[in-house]
Amino acid sequence: MGFHLPRIVNANKQTPRRPLFSLGNTVVPKGHFAVYVGETEKKRYVVPISYLKHPSFQDLLSQAEEEFGFDHPTGGLTIPCTEETFIDLTCSF
Repeated sequence: MGFHLPRIVNANKQTPRRPLFSLGNTVVPKGHFAVYVGETEKKRYVVPISYLKHPSFQDLLSQAEEEFGFDHPTGGLTIPCTEETFIDLTCSF
């Protein structure tokens, strides 16, 4: 018996089934938060709050604090890893 966690969604792309954002709308759905991921070009992703409990995600947050601190110019939470690494990690939850 297993359980299913919701997958992350790239906020820059709309999915045909259920888009999280319409054009010009930057509101994050209830129960989710936005993060910026990437080394050179930052992409915005919307992830479930439940990810905050996962030890691997907590490690990413610690790295983000070390690299960027809490006062980041974009005003958002920035994860210091490649987009591919972030997706691989969060899809394994």
